[in-house]
Amino acid sequence: MPLDPVLITDTRAWLQRAANDLRAADLDLAATPPLIEDALFHCQQATEKALKAFLTYHDIAFRKTHNLEEIGAACLEVDQTLGSLIAEVTPLSEYAWLYRYPGSSEALTLDEANEAHSVAQRAYEAVLERLPPATYP
Repeated sequence: MPLDPVLITDTRAWLQRAANDLRAADLDLAATPPLIEDALFHCQQATEKALKAFLTYHDIAFRKTHNLEEIGAACLEVDQTLGSLIAEVTPLSEYAWLYRYPGSSEALTLDEANEAHSVAQRAYEAVLERLPPATYP
């Protein structure tokens, strides 16, 4: 069965955005001093967009949300093997908003940001492994 060109294009667009967020997180972490809060935001965004790419390819509608548990649950309906990954990425959800505005008093460490980056990278790679190369950016 031939691949749907619209799904391929839409999936690739989500994956490209995810890749851009991973790159932004790389730059944030390499800055002197590192931009930890911004890196965490981009890690969440990369993960969210990678999972939305997976859903897009499988033609599964999703609402506008940053909640990785919700997005991940939809992914699990397609592929149960993503279970441990979804459990690992779910805590990144709060990075979509928690440190984007003044008021958070919790101090963050570079180690936390590096771990979030590692999780986001694994999520992106896990999605790529489950999609045809035609969708890759």
